[in-house]
Amino acid sequence: MQLVVAGTMALDTIETPFGRAERIVGGAATYIALAASYYVRPVGIVSIIGTDFPAEMLLKLEERGIDLTGVVRHLSKPSFFWAGRYHADMQGRDTLETQLNVLEDFPDTIPNSYKEAPFLLLGNLDPRLQKRIYEQISPRPAVVLMDTMNFWISGAREALEEMLGYVDILSINDEEARQLAGDYSLRRCARAILAKGPAYLIVKKGENGALLFTKEGETFFFPAYPLEDVFDPTGAGDTFAGAIMGYIAREGVLTLDVLKEAIVQGTILAGICVERFGPEALLAVDESELQRRREVLLRMSHFLRLPA
Repeated sequence: MQLVVAGTMALDTIETPFGRAERIVGGAATYIALAASYYVRPVGIVSIIGTDFPAEMLLKLEERGIDLTGVVRHLSKPSFFWAGRYHADMQGRDTLETQLNVLEDFPDTIPNSYKEAPFLLLGNLDPRLQKRIYEQISPRPAVVLMDTMNFWISGAREALEEMLGYVDILSINDEEARQLAGDYSLRRCARAILAKGPAYLIVKKGENGALLFTKEGETFFFPAYPLEDVFDPTGAGDTFAGAIMGYIAREGVLTLDVLKEAIVQGTILAGICVERFGPEALLAVDESELQRRREVLLRMSHFLRLPA
């Protein structure tokens, strides 16, 4: 197994100014694995689903080179369910309903075929569970990327900070970075967070792009792809992380240059993801469209220094 992804597989009901989608497939691991599969296969998922998770989506995942050996199907409980409504600006959102269901029984053991994976992406889960999954891969993965959220920052800080000592890349949004570091300045936040362990910090800023900070003090900014239509932002951050880790796994090494290009790739796929409800856009896009958007982004962000 080249890349192992641990995260939720869920059903979502989404309301945005552009429409409503009832009980569509979602969950961090779904978006992450689909994005990563554009660059590397196989991708193994560690997750749990319920009696109501559609078999059709499982087949689509397998067709994309995604291994489901680590996905447990609960025989009596429904899948994790989330319902939310996005605000008019598509930035803020209100949670309308959360049903943990099978999430309370999330597996903390991984298949033997996953235990030597060189690349590991730990999606937004309890950091104590992230650690148990991490500890089962031996030798230590070459690269570990971790996501988290404000719930764990406030509710499981000690365990979260312990996990930061094991990861190479932390990917969080600007609000979470400020909460974790206790500061407003993202540059100072980055120094404080990187001192806890990661070599790289990626700060997601939604439609305003992403910032990369390194332990050596370097900073890289890349803009988001300019979109005309945004239907569903739900899986954008997970798609972004999945593309980054998939690209790194394809290259087989983590360097600053590789990570910069991975962020470009993540930006492209995250932009594609939000143009439809759920993961449907990720299932439909082809390589030529990825290349076209990359060229647009590079032209948009490139400038030449004027002669003195």
